[in-house]
Amino acid sequence: MQLNWFCGALQRHSPHYNERPAACQPSLLVIHCISLPEGEYGGDHIDALFMGTLDCQAHPSFESLRGVRVSAHCVIHRDGTVVQYVPFDKRAWHAGVSEFAGQENCNDFSIGVELEGTDTSAYTEAQYQALAKLTVWLQQKLPELTKERIVGHSDIAPGRKSDPGVAFDWDKYFALIT
Repeated sequence: MQLNWFCGALQRHSPHYNERPAACQPSLLVIHCISLPEGEYGGDHIDALFMGTLDCQAHPSFESLRGVRVSAHCVIHRDGTVVQYVPFDKRAWHAGVSEFAGQENCNDFSIGVELEGTDTSAYTEAQYQALAKLTVWLQQKLPELTKERIVGHSDIAPGRKSDPGVAFDWDKYFALIT
């Protein structure tokens, strides 16, 4: 099974990843949201964060990101553009302290997808379409990625994370992938 790069994505090679534990295949899809600064779209700050080049003096809110090493497998921008930072067979650093179905450290067994947005701002039709296309492709490669194994960051880190938030339309998304 070839599980490296999504053919519909622009490829960027983040330095923030490592190998998955031996014999560990992805079996969970985690949906996140991100905007830098929060609520501002279209800039290059997300890319810089995942590439390890963010100028933490560029905005006051970035100071808390100084020294942070984080990545996601993919980011889906407001216009539906998919940028992939980490091959799917590698371990991206997106989940942090997390647990799903009694198993801790979700980075080990998950794929992380960031939607450019906030918890409370509506996502775009282009984002839903791109996320659905990516999800269906992943499900073809990884049949264990059933609806029950597609979650928000808030589901694996409750009380610590709230994304993708109340603005994410789960019913709409699931209708697109069934």
